[in-house]
Amino acid sequence: MNYESLDEALRPLTSDALQSVIFSNPLPSRTKYRKIRAERNGEEFFVSSFTVTQVFHETVPAADILSFCLKTAAETYRQLNLWLNDGRVMEILLSKKGKAHVTTTASVQATPLVRSKALPNRQKNHILQEGMIVPPLVDMGVLTPEGKIIRSRYDKFRQINRFLEIIDDEYKDYTADKPLRVIDFGCGKAYLTFVLYYYFTEIRHLAVDIIGLDLKTDVIEKCNQAAQKYGYSSLRFEVGDIADYSPDDDVDMVITLHACDTATDYALYNAVKWNAKKIFSVPCCQHEINNTITSQNLNVLTRYGIIKERFSALLTDALRADILECCGYETQVLEFIDLEHTPKNIMLRAVLRPGGAKASAKRKQAMLPEIESALKEFQVTPTLWSLMKEEITGEKLV
Repeated sequence: MNYESLDEALRPLTSDALQSVIFSNPLPSRTKYRKIRAERNGEEFFVSSFTVTQVFHETVPAADILSFCLKTAAETYRQLNLWLNDGRVMEILLSKKGKAHVTTTASVQATPLVRSKALPNRQKNHILQEGMIVPPLVDMGVLTPEGKIIRSRYDKFRQINRFLEIIDDEYKDYTADKPLRVIDFGCGKAYLTFVLYYYFTEIRHLAVDIIGLDLKTDVIEKCNQAAQKYGYSSLRFEVGDIADYSPDDDVDMVITLHACDTATDYALYNAVKWNAKKIFSVPCCQHEINNTITSQNLNVLTRYGIIKERFSALLTDALRADILECCGYETQVLEFIDLEHTPKNIMLRAVLRPGGAKASAKRKQAMLPEIESALKEFQVTPTLWSLMKEEITGEKLV
């Protein structure tokens, strides 16, 4: 449908009908912002304005959002995409003379950015889809600059999507009045950290504050340079040790991917200590129990080297899951496809129950005998138990 002006095209709408809007296809001579996104947050809209290297934030009262659209787009942007509360999506294309061509379709995705032609059916439910331009994935060699998947890297693309799907199960309906605070322990080169930032800001349109932590100074420096390059202003990296790191604010989410051996235990311990609402952990190299495990009644599980090694890893993660349950978390053990193609493909996903540990006394009462029985049978004392025993049982570790 054609209109003489943007004002005429927007006239049938009310501010209450609008959920979000993206301004794109700018005239470079008239603005430094390559894209502007406005997302409803209660009685106001959270506005993000993107340059090539930075993003700037402001809020606009919901009652003023339509006038903001007119003022922002006037002779500056040639395209607006508007997501309405009734599920429709409006695309408005503006000509050089200011005339507006409007196309309205039914919304088929929760995110306005997933509009490109999908991959074959096996990928149709992926959070990231071909055609989406994700700068970190371009630099990783997973996507071309046009957003096409490099076929030799399809497995990597699929694996990254699996990670986001697990995260999305917890955050697809998430809303908040302040930025989501995330800490990534042992971030390394932070490939998934960058993708996670993209997911939260570009797909779920959530304000976030993400900190990546690692011991390698040179890696941290490169990660900060990359964050600046992408314009990820609320993502930063710091040199620090998992065991003694202390945040300066509340923590909503803790990630620990492939933290080696007991480093995972310290990350989980810190997450519990900070009362983190959600924990996502992919353990790695569980050597601790394997070095000490023994059993009289179940020696068949500890007699053969490769079976002993695999069982030790499974026991380690099972105990971690039970300990998290005792600390007030609803914990799942999920299959996770490792990005480096190793057998370490278990993820612990833990969500803090309302009321935390105090409200989960019955759960702890059921889990605690199970933990103590396993520790006695296999004569092990894993690090996470050493760190948490006094808090869980009220007894000091002997």
